[in-house]
Amino acid sequence: MRDAFFSALTEAAERDERIWALTGDLGIGLFDEFSRVAPGRYVNVGIAEQALVGVAAGLAYAGARPVAYSISSFLTSRAHEQIRVDVAMTAANVTLVGVGGGMAYGYLGPTHHGTEDLAVMRALPGMTVLAPADPGEAKRATRAALELEGPVYLRLGKNGEPDLLEDNAPFTLGRALVLGDGGDVVLASTGPILGKVLAAAERLRKNGLRASILHYGTVKPFDSTTLVEAASRTGAVVTVEEHSVVGGFGSAAAEALAEAGTGARLRRIGLRDTFAHEVGSQEYLLSVHGITAERICATAVELATGRPATPARDGLTIAA
Repeated sequence: MRDAFFSALTEAAERDERIWALTGDLGIGLFDEFSRVAPGRYVNVGIAEQALVGVAAGLAYAGARPVAYSISSFLTSRAHEQIRVDVAMTAANVTLVGVGGGMAYGYLGPTHHGTEDLAVMRALPGMTVLAPADPGEAKRATRAALELEGPVYLRLGKNGEPDLLEDNAPFTLGRALVLGDGGDVVLASTGPILGKVLAAAERLRKNGLRASILHYGTVKPFDSTTLVEAASRTGAVVTVEEHSVVGGFGSAAAEALAEAGTGARLRRIGLRDTFAHEVGSQEYLLSVHGITAERICATAVELATGRPATPARDGLTIAA
């Protein structure tokens, strides 16, 4: 996903001299190709995230289209005041890119985990928040961000994420992708955790339940219409995010469902108001915190049927 972003950024910079790339001392070699096609438009400000955002804002005020790249937790927390005052309040054309969203930096611990960034950024007025699912969508999201007027937060994983969407899948700001149209339960998610959702949907299918699958490459503005329509048909919604359930994607879904008065039952899967203090890989941490295909599937069954379900070797065991 990271390499896909840099590919799209470099292609755009070759065409548009307004595009600059800035970083806070990350990624030796990552910006080499960008520097080749856009000489003089790459700036490493050092380990100084507040300065990173301030310089990006200044470039935007001068008519440039800066892209500020750093680890998601550092960018959105250490530099939050600068993002709020220098970028959001001024509606500056700054694209903020947070790499390592969720628990992608697994072993480095909660200081490096981006598990509150969606909540922080979606609360800022005028801030567009994007969370693509795979490398192809990361490219499409990058192109869309660079064409948008106003500030954008683009949340990336790291590298090695699998392709989950079709190559020609559309990317429209503020619109969810409908990847399944079942009538029993809605599975809605954002970011690369879509892979777990698709696996859960297949488990449900084998157990006789059909899921509507909604992928949100845009977290803000939130596509309430698509969610409400699907929830009105199924009456049951499970949201999934590699993020705290407080203030993030699940909260956006809950707000939309409550305001529409659908009466749909909702369960949110994500970190339960906690940091991930355990030590291990991203996959291990997801397992510890119950962000798995098995958990998604069991939660969907209980919500759709009212009967408890537990993972089993062949899929699920559903209570009679």
